[in-house]
Amino acid sequence: MRKGEVLAVVAHHADPLALSGQRSQLAELRGAREIAQKRVERLKGLEGTVPRKEIEAAQTELSSLKARESAIGGGLAAKESVVAPVSGVIASANVVLGQVVESKDVLFEITDPSKIMVEATTADPALAANISTATIKATPGVRLELIGAGRRLRDGVLPLTFKAVAADGTQQMPIAIGQPVTVIANSKQSVKGFVLPAQAVTRNPANEPVIWIKSGAERYIPQPVQYQALDANRIVVTKGLGDENRVVVQGAALIAQIR
Repeated sequence: MRKGEVLAVVAHHADPLALSGQRSQLAELRGAREIAQKRVERLKGLEGTVPRKEIEAAQTELSSLKARESAIGGGLAAKESVVAPVSGVIASANVVLGQVVESKDVLFEITDPSKIMVEATTADPALAANISTATIKATPGVRLELIGAGRRLRDGVLPLTFKAVAADGTQQMPIAIGQPVTVIANSKQSVKGFVLPAQAVTRNPANEPVIWIKSGAERYIPQPVQYQALDANRIVVTKGLGDENRVVVQGAALIAQIR
């Protein structure tokens, strides 16, 4: 689909009462126009005996009646072409022949396959300034370029906008409009620590974050730690955990209930 191509033709569907009023007005204008036409012809036949301004006034009245008749007549049978505002591919067409539509209805959705935007959300306002690269999970043929981040929270999170680019330089990308995806962003900063599931962290009576370490048979010790969120499901323990520690990653919240 190229810009300017006709997608559909729409005809105005007037109210029956308003339509009958327009037709009645059009009939009156036609009668008045015929009378004005005959009057102009009669005055032209008497040119030289009648004032010139009277002939000009009759001609002006005739022109006005013709213009009004043309405007109302064109409005009764007017049709408007719906043209493509941009070049691209028709993503959806919500029209059928004879369908009654309103001005607010979306009839066609046109997209450019080479210009797909991806929106992600984060709870960290500082993340946008630290993103180096980004990709879509399980979609190796697409890379993301950060366009910008919103300045206002939406439902408690900050929206980030990325531009999807095909890794091989072509315009075809294996993603569709409206498809939910998981964005994996690489930070410019590096953090040294141990990656654990987020459910491995619990809270002790002092409301400190702790993890449970297995020290022996049926013996577990709560270990206070410091951590940072890695993504929605994982954290990075930066302090309080050693290389030889065996950490409980499932059911940690249940151990805290044992007395």
